[in-house]
Amino acid sequence: MARTRKSSPKSAKEPGRLKQMYQVFQMTRRYDSTAIWWMALGFALPVLVGILLGLILSPGNVPGLILWIVAGVLGGLLAFLVILGRKAERAAYSQIAGQPGAVGAVLKSSLPRGWTGSEMPIAISPKTQDAVYRAVGKGGVVLIGEGPETRTQKMVEDERRKIARILPNVPVNVLHVGPDEDSIPLHKLARRLGRFKKALNKAEVYAVSNRVSSLHKGPNLPIPKGIDPMKARAQRRA
Repeated sequence: MARTRKSSPKSAKEPGRLKQMYQVFQMTRRYDSTAIWWMALGFALPVLVGILLGLILSPGNVPGLILWIVAGVLGGLLAFLVILGRKAERAAYSQIAGQPGAVGAVLKSSLPRGWTGSEMPIAISPKTQDAVYRAVGKGGVVLIGEGPETRTQKMVEDERRKIARILPNVPVNVLHVGPDEDSIPLHKLARRLGRFKKALNKAEVYAVSNRVSSLHKGPNLPIPKGIDPMKARAQRRA
């Protein structure tokens, strides 16, 4: 009897690392036409420095000059990748800026070390889809309003009062991400969280996070896709 082989559909292979980088480069170049020049400059400067150091420190020494050039090329590649990652992250965030759940995408993938936050909002307006998010870290509790400040201010103040009742000695800061002129741009939100003055240690962050999480569960709000194209930043947990 002839044996029949079970045919199973082949799972689609994920693109390789080089192909992913090329796709990210193309996406970034379409968003920011100056990105290619910054990346080229970031690569060229370390190479030039390596050549100059080789000529100055190893005159007439060919192996030494080659080593300096190789070091410059490696430094240039590192600078190229760092600039590409920063530009790609900004391009990715620009594509979801203004969409419901954009702040949740930042809290999911780009929180500074020592911070914790939920990707789901803790309060949301069913009518406008404006929302409030919460993050806890060394700076205390931070409430983030997503949407125009005039529409999110009441929800933010309600959440501030809830936290003040159970944690009267913990600082509660407020940020706004939206169309207002003084709002924090989406791509700068993670860095802004890291600028708050230290008020809690690691153990206190964990305790405060558990305490405020017991207040309520956030509503289900989908997070826009397309964030972190290079997966350059792993999700950080306190």
